[in-house]
Amino acid sequence: MSREPAFSLGIEEEYLLVDAETGALRDAPDALMAACKAELEDQVSPEFLRCQIEIGTPVSANILEARSHLARLRGTISRQATEFGLAPISSACHPLADWRDQDHTDKDRYNRLSQEMRGMARRMLICGMHVHVGIDDQDLRIDLMNQFKYFLPHLLAISASSPFWQGEETGLASYRTTVFAGYPRTGLPPDLGSWNEFDRSARALSDLEIIRDSSEIWWDLRPSARFPTLETRVCDACPRLADTITLAALIQASLRMLWRLSQRNMRWRQYDNFLLGENRWRALRHGLAKGLIDFGGGEIKPHDVLAEEWLAMIAEDADQLACQPNVARLREIVAHGNSADRQRAVFASATAAGANRDEAHRAIVMHLIEEFREGL
Repeated sequence: MSREPAFSLGIEEEYLLVDAETGALRDAPDALMAACKAELEDQVSPEFLRCQIEIGTPVSANILEARSHLARLRGTISRQATEFGLAPISSACHPLADWRDQDHTDKDRYNRLSQEMRGMARRMLICGMHVHVGIDDQDLRIDLMNQFKYFLPHLLAISASSPFWQGEETGLASYRTTVFAGYPRTGLPPDLGSWNEFDRSARALSDLEIIRDSSEIWWDLRPSARFPTLETRVCDACPRLADTITLAALIQASLRMLWRLSQRNMRWRQYDNFLLGENRWRALRHGLAKGLIDFGGGEIKPHDVLAEEWLAMIAEDADQLACQPNVARLREIVAHGNSADRQRAVFASATAAGANRDEAHRAIVMHLIEEFREGL
């Protein structure tokens, strides 16, 4: 057997800053960023838009460490934001805000993006969650990427948190995914034969100065440009800390499961992106409300059935990684709905109580503020 990868974890989240009283988007004051950096150093940074903050945990050996780091980061930003009358929310879109009213951060990389992407860059009023899993071997990273992308629609369905956009019900569970699709080099990664093939392709674009480096390849799943990790990028930002941790644990345990299969001369069947893309569409459109296609079985299965099958497949790996309680929360999410479901319920409840549309959307923001604080 080959040496087992570390399967260490790193989690990145993007937050929106809102007025704690009105729920309206607000830019991050310089003093707030300075106060956060004084405590968190390079684990916090401005994002593309001035109303956003990005955090990144240190490398975590296991899910318990990752949760501790993430709770500290969320707690610090929430506490510091309170001093300025602000509150962070971790949702893929603000339900009411207009992207045309936002300004981007004055930073070389963001200025370049704004110049190159023009109107598409201005529409990036979206937030995601990225999970890095440590896999030192470069070719193994590519091999696992080819197999693991099967699970990307499942993760998107669980995490979906963006049903509203600019005060409108979009009919989608993850509107963020459609906004980000306007960027080049997004979506499902292609099947690649080796690390060298990936590196040659990235260099073909960087040599022509089309991209700076592979960090500007924005697939749903990619080898990280900075770390020896496989980076899952498909997820909407999750309001609840516990949901983020469940997703991270599912990703970690599933990658170990695929590695374990390789040690037994087995592997996950790879399907064409045309087929996987259909599940991706079902996930962003319906979230957990309708099932996904089981291509092996030739049928559409509801998410409660898929969850049980998934948990059974990764049980050995979750035990080995000490994340069994975290992955088991998948049942709770599937049973009670994702953030998109909860946001729609808040809107419906507020409307039924007599709120107008703007008031109902503000009720959603207040709900998101409270969910951000859960478990801190």
